[in-house]
Amino acid sequence: MNEPVVNLELALEHGLTEDEFSRINEILGRVPNYTELGVFSVMWSEHCSYKNSIALLKTLPREGKKLLVGAGEENAGLVDIGDGLAVAFKIESHNHPSAVEPYQGAATGVGGILRDIFTMGARPIAALNSLRFGSLDDPRTRFLFEGVVKGIGDYGNCFGVPTVGGEIYFDKSYKGNPLVNAMAVGIVKVGETATATAEGVGSPVMIVGSSTGRDGIHGATFASEEISEKSEAKRPSVQVGDPFTEKLLLEASLEIIKNDWIIGIQDMGAAGISCSTSEMSAKGKSGMDINLNKVPLREKGMTAYEIMLSESQERMLVVAKPGCEEKIIETFDKWDLHCETIGKVTSDGIIKLKYDGEVKAELPADDLVLGGGAPVYYRETKFPDYINELRDFNFNSIKEPISIEDAFEKVFSSPNIVSKKWVYEQYDSMVRTNTIVGPGCDSSVIYLKGTNKALAANTDCNARYVYLNPKEGTKIAVAESARNIVCSGGEPLAITNCLNFGNPYKPEVYWVFKEAIEGMGEACRFFDTPVTGGNVSFYNESPDAAVYPTPVIGMVGLIENIDHVTTSYFKNEDDLIYVLGDDFEELGGSEYLNVCNNIVSGDAPKINLQTEKELQSFLLSSIQKGMIKSAHDISEGGILTALAECCIINENNPIGADVNIPIKSREDFSLFSESQSRVVVSVAKEDKEKFEKAAGESSTPFYFIGKTGGSSLKVNEKFEFALNKLAALYYNSIAEKMNVEI
Repeated sequence: MNEPVVNLELALEHGLTEDEFSRINEILGRVPNYTELGVFSVMWSEHCSYKNSIALLKTLPREGKKLLVGAGEENAGLVDIGDGLAVAFKIESHNHPSAVEPYQGAATGVGGILRDIFTMGARPIAALNSLRFGSLDDPRTRFLFEGVVKGIGDYGNCFGVPTVGGEIYFDKSYKGNPLVNAMAVGIVKVGETATATAEGVGSPVMIVGSSTGRDGIHGATFASEEISEKSEAKRPSVQVGDPFTEKLLLEASLEIIKNDWIIGIQDMGAAGISCSTSEMSAKGKSGMDINLNKVPLREKGMTAYEIMLSESQERMLVVAKPGCEEKIIETFDKWDLHCETIGKVTSDGIIKLKYDGEVKAELPADDLVLGGGAPVYYRETKFPDYINELRDFNFNSIKEPISIEDAFEKVFSSPNIVSKKWVYEQYDSMVRTNTIVGPGCDSSVIYLKGTNKALAANTDCNARYVYLNPKEGTKIAVAESARNIVCSGGEPLAITNCLNFGNPYKPEVYWVFKEAIEGMGEACRFFDTPVTGGNVSFYNESPDAAVYPTPVIGMVGLIENIDHVTTSYFKNEDDLIYVLGDDFEELGGSEYLNVCNNIVSGDAPKINLQTEKELQSFLLSSIQKGMIKSAHDISEGGILTALAECCIINENNPIGADVNIPIKSREDFSLFSESQSRVVVSVAKEDKEKFEKAAGESSTPFYFIGKTGGSSLKVNEKFEFALNKLAALYYNSIAEKMNVEI
């Protein structure tokens, strides 16, 4: 094949800028050839290089007392949880692939994040996700939604990891650009982890797993541009996943790691062999000589360019300890997987690629990667005009609803509020039998076998808050994620993040991104939850508009004693119901404002981090002392929604309540307010004095509002909602939209 002549025009077609092309020429001392241009283009894409975000990401807290591996150090973060164990976890996006091929886009997103976990030497024990779509009234949205859910379910179910939780939101801003963020959690013994490093001159370099095809070529570049009408033509940039092969790859990889036969191992995700060879070499301050003829191919006639840029799934690059090659080959042969020695480690820092007897590329590894020669940009910022316009909104202009009951039923049946049962029943949430609390509560809880401990995990972000106030909205995302961990009986440990934003070259978008990073950093430092890593996904824009800025927080917490596991729903008749925290009648960005008035305006609710921390401290202490029967965060939809959920989340034993909720200025303002740092708890009658004494000694405001019992939710001796009607709204709304029965 005659390769194209490399010039500026071709470089621009590859997503590089004129300055970047000039810089590549300077690094090499010549014009790159076609294969070299391809490698640089994917390695310097936003998806791989983080060139528009890394400067700001480095301001986030990346150290903590229990942190073993922090952001950017390895394939995933690692936190010590005692008993000689560590938890590895990470979240990443697969937005653009899912927009054009929802099933494979979502499935390979799950596969990729699972590989990041087990290349650490950790066995995956749970998967979560955070999803955003347009309105379910739109046929295209329903197609995307159904495909994404099926892709996540099929891959996770076949692989054998429980999908235990997450979140799903619907808003017109995501119509042309859905967000599909996948998170995975794994467990490993401290000291038995693997590293993504290439060291030792002459050490064998091996490719293991599946064969290499043409799927996914330029996937990283595709993820670094806006969705447009031409995106449908880029289906070949979407990888194809095989969860059965991934399961075999998991077992084989963990076996060679456990037996200490390798120096390093790295997943071949974005940019494929280009990424793994260059990043492992740069980390080990080494180079590699690679013979591409040794790479197992599943398609004839592939060029060096295609082999290097392929993002075929279920592959790893392994640097073996000299003398261990045969043991590694035998292991992968046992699991019926490819294992080929394709090169060796060198000392010159150069990635040298040979194919069909020719040298196809000679590239300095360090100049390809983040932290080396990859460009770093500080983009222009500009305060968005829309923010002041929306914050000037006069809430008194909202007419009081004729019927609070009708307004509440409308809010409670909103796709953002209702149960996602139609979704999570397609996931196997119980495989491996570690799941204590599955989807539906504040956090999912996974038992750690062989201990008396459990992990709590969740994903969280209210993007409307971030849209209205990027810094406060992101602080709320961190605070609410931590609050949900505590509501489940856990102590927050650390976060991973998936930062979904629009085009960073637009000053207003970059200002929002910068503010969000500042808010995240402030909150994480306050809660001592360092950032272990994650993913930045820019260019989430369709021809219509950018998505709401959506910095998703994935958090993991430790429950020291499984007796302290707490769920959201009421447990017994005649328990006492309290609200912890104050209400300030805040409706900016609220579900009520959006659903009942078709308005997204105002300011995000205020968040006082000290108040939040004191609430969490008191709540966790009360749970550990056995005083709390249930705990549920008050969030979207306000206190009425939270109480209704407490009544019906346990479908096998719904329990009503009779409450009196203080009204400050207007019924709708108080009942639908989304003020932060509030939790509904239930307490046994015999613990009343002990609880109220402890609450009185804390700095957290608390209010007795009523008792559990009956078959309805009674409010202020004025409103009554039958539980069977609430359950019908809550559990059937999405299924009805999707025209299926549950």
